[in-house]
Amino acid sequence: MASEFLIKAQGLQKSFGKHQVLKGVDLAATSQQVVTIIGASGSGKSTLLRCLNLLEIPDSGSLLFDGEEIDFQPGKKNPLMSKWVASVRRQMSMVFQNFNLWSQMTVLENVSLAPIKVLGLTKKQAHERAGRYLDKVGILDKAQDYPARLSGGQQQRCAIARALAMEPKLLLFDEPTSALDPELVGEVLRIIKLLVEEERSMILVTHEIGFAREVSSQVIFLHQGLVEETGTAQQVFNHTVSPRCQKFLASVL
Repeated sequence: MASEFLIKAQGLQKSFGKHQVLKGVDLAATSQQVVTIIGASGSGKSTLLRCLNLLEIPDSGSLLFDGEEIDFQPGKKNPLMSKWVASVRRQMSMVFQNFNLWSQMTVLENVSLAPIKVLGLTKKQAHERAGRYLDKVGILDKAQDYPARLSGGQQQRCAIARALAMEPKLLLFDEPTSALDPELVGEVLRIIKLLVEEERSMILVTHEIGFAREVSSQVIFLHQGLVEETGTAQQVFNHTVSPRCQKFLASVL
């Protein structure tokens, strides 16, 4: 039954001009699962994440999230789309490759903004919540600093705190370590592993294959906009049957 799933995408397609990035992608995850999406650059991983939280509207297919489903039909505008987008954004938070922090705001203000604007928390409530999550990611002492004064790892931890402050049902991570110097990668992966241990639901795009092997409930290998292989971490990393997936893993391991 559809209600088993926290999120389920069927046949998602997305093009930019004449370039078709997603060619009919299926994905399904239950609560407390960690779904990791792997694949070469240009395979459609980031576009898929952006379609899941409706930063990009799919051209066709369907998306179910938290019991509500919407169909995307070419050339047809759903009158409920804006309402549904707002609902998804309240319950699905995304951590980007390049942090996307507001440079003119302090760390505390960055983390507090969405709870105030989207959830309607008071400034006091939002600051208290932000403080809890900044403490969780280990940068509470940076609350009054501006992003430019933080290392890349600290900026990404701020971005994770910002996502957590919405207290979402699903966390999306789009290559959260790809913009970091190698010595800073570990501090961000430690935070994500802590969230995995807390059994938070998440979908993770990453090139950190060893980390993916360790934390994933399900792994999806995307190739040229299609799901080429999917299964448990054990199945995909140790017993893959796809030659393309084998070649990709050989290039990154």
